[in-house]
Amino acid sequence: MSEPPRSRQLFYGRRRGRPLRAGQRERQATLLPCLSFALPENGTFDPKSLFDRPPKEVWLEIGFGGGEHLAEQAERHPEIGFIGCEVFENGVAKLLGEVERRRLDNIRVHPDDARPLLAALAPRSIGRVFILFPDPWPKVRHHKRRLVAPATLDRLAEILRDDGELRLATDDPSYLAWMLEHATAHPAFTWTARRASDWRERPDDWPATRYEQKARKAGRSPFFLRFERCQRPC
Repeated sequence: MSEPPRSRQLFYGRRRGRPLRAGQRERQATLLPCLSFALPENGTFDPKSLFDRPPKEVWLEIGFGGGEHLAEQAERHPEIGFIGCEVFENGVAKLLGEVERRRLDNIRVHPDDARPLLAALAPRSIGRVFILFPDPWPKVRHHKRRLVAPATLDRLAEILRDDGELRLATDDPSYLAWMLEHATAHPAFTWTARRASDWRERPDDWPATRYEQKARKAGRSPFFLRFERCQRPC
C-alpha cells in the first residue's frame, strides 16, 4: 500500500502501530482481500454492488478505529451493507478479528484514505455516515487537517440519500464547536437535536467505542451529534 504524496493534506496520523500478531497477520493475508475492493478508475459506483446479496441500503463509517462500533452495527443490522474506512493497520486487524468472530458477511473494508472512496461513491447511494471521535488536531495550525470541514460535508451531502443521517462524535470541546459551526451552516444538513440530552447522551442504537470509554475514564465528556440530509428540490 503506497503512502500518499507528502504534498497532500492528511486527515490522519500514523498508519501502523505495534507489530501484528500471527493470527492478525493471517487474517490480513486471507480475509482482508475478500472484504476490500478496488475503486473505479473513472466515474462512480453503486456500493450495493460490493455485496453478494444486495442490501437494503449501505452505511459508511469513516475512521472506524478498532471496529467495535462497525461490527456491532453490522451484527444488529444484517439487512444493511457496511463500508468501513480506516488507514490504521492495527485497527483494520482488530475489525477483521470481529468479522471472523461474529461471522459477519455484510462488511466491506477500504483500508486507505477516505477521500478517493468518497469521490467514487454514486450520488444518493449511502443511507448513513458515521465519523466518530476523529483526530481533533487541536493546534490551530492543524485545524485544516480536521476531517469535518466544508469540502467533506459537500461530498457527504452528495452521497447521502434524502433523509439520510450523518452521525458525529467527539470528546474535544473545541472540535464540538467546530463541528456544529460547519455542519449547521451547511444548507444540506439539519441538526436533529431538540434538547441537551439529544447530544450529551449516546442513543441506544449507537454502540459505544473504545474512544468513548477512554474519554470517560479520563474525565472527558463525549458528545453525540446527528444531522439529517435535507430533501433535495424536485
